[in-house]
Formats: sequence, structure tokens, C-alpha cells
Amino acid sequence: MENSAKKSGETPPNPEAPITETTKNFSLEVLRVIKDAQQQHGLRHGDYQRYRGYCSRRVGRLRKVLKLPQSEKRHFKKKDVVLAHLSGNRSDVRYLHIPLMLAERAWAYGMQLRQEANTEPRKKFHLVSKLRKACVYVLQLQDLAGSEHCDARTKWEIEAYNAWLHGSLHFELSLWKTAIENLKRAQLVYQNLADALPEEEQALYRAKVEELTPSIRYCAYNIGEGGSMDDLLELRAQGLLENLESLASQVKTQSTEALQTTEWRGRKMGVRPEKARLFLLSIQDLDKSIEKAKSIQAKIEILETVTMDCKDAITAIKEEIKQDPKLKAAATGGQVVGIHFLLSYLTYIRLMRTLERNMLLVKQAKMSLEDSSAPEGVGKKVRPADMTRLYEIILQNVTELQQIVGLEEDAAYQEEMRSLNTTFKAFRCYYIALTLVAMKRWKEAVALYERSTNYAKEALKSNPEAFNLAEDLRHLIKTIEGCKFSAHAYSVLEHDTPDETGQIFGRTQKSSKPLFNRLSEYKEDATLHSKNPNVYKLTPDMEPIPCKPLFFDLALNFIEFPSLEDKVESPAGKKQPAGISGFVKGFLGWGGTSK
Repeated sequence: MENSAKKSGETPPNPEAPITETTKNFSLEVLRVIKDAQQQHGLRHGDYQRYRGYCSRRVGRLRKVLKLPQSEKRHFKKKDVVLAHLSGNRSDVRYLHIPLMLAERAWAYGMQLRQEANTEPRKKFHLVSKLRKACVYVLQLQDLAGSEHCDARTKWEIEAYNAWLHGSLHFELSLWKTAIENLKRAQLVYQNLADALPEEEQALYRAKVEELTPSIRYCAYNIGEGGSMDDLLELRAQGLLENLESLASQVKTQSTEALQTTEWRGRKMGVRPEKARLFLLSIQDLDKSIEKAKSIQAKIEILETVTMDCKDAITAIKEEIKQDPKLKAAATGGQVVGIHFLLSYLTYIRLMRTLERNMLLVKQAKMSLEDSSAPEGVGKKVRPADMTRLYEIILQNVTELQQIVGLEEDAAYQEEMRSLNTTFKAFRCYYIALTLVAMKRWKEAVALYERSTNYAKEALKSNPEAFNLAEDLRHLIKTIEGCKFSAHAYSVLEHDTPDETGQIFGRTQKSSKPLFNRLSEYKEDATLHSKNPNVYKLTPDMEPIPCKPLFFDLALNFIEFPSLEDKVESPAGKKQPAGISGFVKGFLGWGGTSK
């Protein structure tokens, strides 16, 4: 039997072969696969529809290659991936890609509906159904990964992916407790994977951990386990929350009734419009939120978000005043009742937060302007003229603060605003002087330095407490002292007469003469260190020279003149035959006359 088998070329059956096939392990890096697909097919620009189309085409290609179609002629017959596909001779890791892409397709459809739900609320239900479908597919993937055909890393990757999808579904359903459990489990698995993997593969997983943090904090806030309103302001600045109602939805049910009145500058007023009440609740811990922000840009984004909310609250109050004839008549008559004073209070908050945001912009610009370590032209995009413009905007905000209705007779408030006005005028004059220095207008610069010093000293007398500007004013006065003397010295040197060598002491002079023609003169010329030094003029100047005639008179050599012998007299009184020389002499007038 053995000999016949060998002769026929057949391999004898091996009882251990099935065991070898069943112990085959597949590896699938789920997070890397989906991130690469998302970045390459639309999600770099937030195009979920394009990514959904890619997932559909990918599933179709996989089924065709793996010979797992769901259509037989004209009939549809569903065929899911089962454990049998992962064992045997035709086992392939690409079978795991089919449920993964199906889950991604359903999730992408849900995110597309989430974008459209802002204008069409009914699509919220369709969104939830698509996320449920994605969870069904990911559970199929987890069942396949639970077998012995997948390695440990694949199992953990699918476990984290499953927890994240379920957490996203429960987040949309406002099931905060189960949502935070799933999201924390996904975050923990990704964190452990990042710690276990080599350093070059850790960045992707750590980025995913950071991505889950805002959602976890929002869930913790809703179930009362942690978080505060300043956390929600930061989340909204990041784009997680869409409007003020969603920002304070939980606070609205707990604390809205408590905030019926508020007090400002010794005067109590009722908070009637709902939007105004929600806004005042949302900014109670605003200063803490700003302090916790990691960068100046993050602080600016938080303040801009609060300013927009304040504008919405002001609009709501104005609409209520228009609808109430009594309030409208009081406003026309110049009376400041409770709701009008509330409007002034919200206007004050908006202007002060705008002023604070502009001060952060100034701080950001100063960091760029004073960065002397950077080479020329790099990192110095801010000019003194730009700083002047920022302070012009700040002074305009202060002017609007002085004109708030109901505070015209408040002496303490008006004095505080005048102090701020004087302080910012000092900084504005300083940067105008720097602009004039760049234009070499020294006398005007010295005058503005002097005015800036006077403004700064006047502001220090009133002890400006807002924005802690006293120390900045003292530093400004010290800086101006040196700048003023420097500008004065340059203005004097500019009017000095040059010496015999044509050089003004201490200043670099430019000359149109090349270095070759002024070797006996000492003059500091910065152009000699540039790429095109003025050393020698290689092309000489054009000089006028006599030139040859363009044409020569060659026709004279071929002319035959008539004979004039009969007209020429001989010396004895007889005419002698005249030749060509006689004709020429007579013609030119130098032959003389015969005597």
C-alpha cells in the first residue's frame, strides 16, 4: 500500500494536520486599520458619507475575493462570517475585516446623521438605529475573536473597539452610567496596549485615550460623580457641546429655581428670561475654567464661547422688552427698571470678557514681538503697528463700558473706567512711538515716549486693580527711559554734518561708489556683507567715441568728366588743354588765376 501510494505521488493522510490548521493564529490591528482607512477616505475633512461609501465597496471586494457572496442570481441570501471560515485550508484573516467594515459603515452613517440632525431632529432616531446596528456587527466580530484562531493583541483590540462603540451608543441615548463604564473600559484597554507596545506604536493609542477623555468627563458630570461647569465650558470650546441648553441641561433642573435674583453694584434685580438665567449659571466658575486652560489659545476660545452665549442672553432680554409695552415705554422714557439694569449687567459682562480676550491677544502678540532668539523674519509676524491696533480696539471697549446705561452717575465705576482708559493710552502711545522709530521720525517718537510716560504715571496714581496692570506700567516707564534717550541721540546724529571722509560717527553709511574707487576713505558699509557687495563695477560705463562712416563714396572712381582743353589757356597766352587736375582746381577754387 505504501509503495503504491509513493508510486502514484499521493501524500498519505496525516492525522495531525487538522490540529495544525486549528491552532493557526490571526493578528488584526483594529485601531490602526480603521484610522488609516478614515484618514485616507474622507474623515480627514469630516466627510462621513465618503467614508461610508468606501466601507461598502471594501466589503464587496472582500466578499468577492473570499468567495462569500450574498447573492445567488437574483436572490439575496445572507451569509455571515462564522468560526468555520477561520479554520480549514481556506482560512484567512480577511474574514475578520468583513464585520469590522460593516460596523464602521454603520457607525459612519450614524455620524453623518448626527451632522444632519442639527436641522432635522427626526434623524436622531435614525442615528440611534445605525449605532445599534454597528454594535451588532462588533459583537459578531468579538465572537470570532474569542476563539483560539486570534492572538491576544487582536482580542484586546476588538474588546476596546466593542466597548467604545457601545459607549458611543449609550452616550447618544443619555444612559450616562453604562456609557461611562464602556468608555472607561475602552480607555483602560487602549492605555494598557500603549504601555505594552513599542515606542513607535504608542502614539496612536495614547491619542485615542485622550480622545475619550472629554466624553468620560461629560458622563461623569451628568451622573454627579465629578466635573463642574468649568469642565463643560472647556468641552463646549472643544466642540463637544453644541448650544447653551445642552451645556446647562442638568443645572437647569437643579439650580434654575434658586437663581431668581442677582445683585450687581449694590442693586438687586430679577432674572426673568430663561436664557439669561442659564447664562449666569454657566459663568459661575468661569475664572476657574480659564485658569485650568493649558494655553493662551484655549483661554481665548473659552472667552469667545462665553461672549457668544452672552449675546444670545442679551438678545432674549431685548425681545422681552419689545414685547412688554410697559418695559418699552420705560426704556423710551429713560427709566432704568430691573430688567433694564439686568441688560446693563449682561452688557458689562460681555464687554469685560471681550476686553479680557483682547488682553490675551496682546499677551500672545507680545510673546511673538519680543522673541529675540528667533532669526530675522522667523516668528516675528507681529509689528508695533499691529499692537497699536489691538490697543485701539481695547480703548474702544473701555469707551463702551463708560457709556453703559444706568452707570453714568456711578462715580466709583466711572473712575475705574477712566483709570483703565489712561492705562491703555500709555501702552498705545508706546507702540505708536515704536512705529515712528521704524520710520526714523525721531522727534515725533520722543514726544510720544514722553506722553506715554505721563499717561503711565497718571494711571499709577489711581492704583489700577483691573487686570493687574500696575507692574506692567512700572516696567513700561523703565523701558521708555532708555528708548527716549536712544531716539533723541539718533535725532541729533541725523542732523550732524559728515566729516572729511563723509562718515557720520557711529552710523553705517551707504554709498553708491564702489569700494574700488574709495579705498582711501573709511566708511562702514553694511552692503559689503550682503550677497551683492558693491566692490567693483565689472561693466564699464558707456562713453562716446568717434565712429566710422556708414557708407563710402565709391562712385567717384567711375565717373568720366568732360574734356576742358579748349577752355584752358597756355602760359604764352594760348589756351592749353586742361586735364582733370585743372578742372578740380578750378572747381574747388584753389587753382588761382593766370596773369
